[in-house]
Amino acid sequence: MRFLKWFIGLLLLPACIGVSRTIHGLLLQLSGGTWSGWSPDVWALLGGFVLWIFIYFVMPRPMRTYVLAHELTHALWAWLMGVSVLGMKVSKRGGHVLLTKSNFLITLAPYFFPFYTLCVILIHAVLSLFFDTSPYDAIWLGWVGLTWGFHLTFTLSMIKVGQSDIREHGALFSYAIIYSFNLLGIGIWLVAVSDLTWTEWTHALGRDVSQTYLWLGEWILHAVDWLAEA
Repeated sequence: MRFLKWFIGLLLLPACIGVSRTIHGLLLQLSGGTWSGWSPDVWALLGGFVLWIFIYFVMPRPMRTYVLAHELTHALWAWLMGVSVLGMKVSKRGGHVLLTKSNFLITLAPYFFPFYTLCVILIHAVLSLFFDTSPYDAIWLGWVGLTWGFHLTFTLSMIKVGQSDIREHGALFSYAIIYSFNLLGIGIWLVAVSDLTWTEWTHALGRDVSQTYLWLGEWILHAVDWLAEA
């Protein structure tokens, strides 16, 4: 099983490249090639992200807040998949959640699923049922950028020190899942705050991923032909 996950992780690497190409293309399309091309919504999202980066490196880091989100994400994904949550412990030094069973999505979810960003979106959705929140869209998007920055910085810092969640499924497989799913999340945010449509986003994603696999296949065939001739 460990070798199989390593092999699947290897197969996912071209998909990671393809998703990266899609995000790069979306950013170019949104900006029109210039900084002034960004819409106010994108600037609000970016502003919240930059604010969190400043907080992260200047202020004391809220480890307990991160650990809480980490364990709640395990529990949330377990619940979504019909797995029973038996208990949870959270402290500044770490935490754990007791489940009846698990899988790679439940295990890796905290590294690609921004829990506090989801909370911001849900709060906004509920308030919008009773109030006109449109005058404050920039503020809400700032919170989305800030909470996603929180998710990204702590994810990178936890990966750096090593995590049992990642070792459980193998580094190559885990990193491929984490990287690609995080980029997919970025794509979703960009579509949500721009004039891009979901059809354009999915079309670009399918095109870039398939082209990457086709390019890799052609390269492998050329390499085999070269070796055969040699």
